Amino acid sequence: MNRPELTEDGHHVVIAGRRWRATDPDIPENRRDELTRILMAWRREVRRTRGTAAEPAARAGVHAAKVALGERGTPPWWEQSAAQRRSRWETPVPRPADNSSDRDAE
Repeated sequence: MNRPELTEDGHHVVIAGRRWRATDPDIPENRRDELTRILMAWRREVRRTRGTAAEPAARAGVHAAKVALGERGTPPWWEQSAAQRRSRWETPVPRPADNSSDRDAE
């Protein structure tokens, strides 16, 4: 998989000409992988629940995962102390409920 281009300071990725906050590079690889899996699960949940009363909870899950990854939140990860950064990525992030039985019924 190709990695997106980083800005010179490493704080943002550039995708299709737009700057997006980069994932905190200090997150340990296993935790980053776990948080990325959780984020992708929440994104699938947003698509599944679009237009329903459950959509805001799914969007909150995406937000929580992105904050843990350092892609959202204030202050940005590069302005946080090492202890603040560690606390952010170690904070438990909820996972969406397993809806595989819902998909099997379709």
